[in-house]
Amino acid sequence: QLQLVESGGGLVQPGGSLRLSCAASGFTLDYYAISWFRQAPGKEREGVSCISSTGDSRNYADSVDGRFTISRDNAKNTVYLQMTSLKPEDTADYYCAARKRHSSYYCSLSATQEYDYWGQGTQVTVSS
Repeated sequence: QLQLVESGGGLVQPGGSLRLSCAASGFTLDYYAISWFRQAPGKEREGVSCISSTGDSRNYADSVDGRFTISRDNAKNTVYLQMTSLKPEDTADYYCAARKRHSSYYCSLSATQEYDYWGQGTQVTVSS
């Protein structure tokens, strides 16, 4: 079965850290740009971070820039989102998405763009 599977979510106190993983099953991520999105209750899905297929290009939403780091390990067929200095407003369901585009510069934070695969999401709650 071709799918993306997120993991690593949970409950964390403000100021804490979490690392989310996005693992591909049934296909290789080598030629895919990967994007992370989040959606809080009652809010639209927003792009958080993305990474090109080669890993040379990374983009971040202003709200997470400097606190989140995206990386990929193609040997493990996995993309990571390291989240630090977490705030209550980071609370949301986090999703990864893959778009087949082999490029050193391309990735997208647009939630309205067409993606080849979406994960099922992992919940992140930041609360004391």
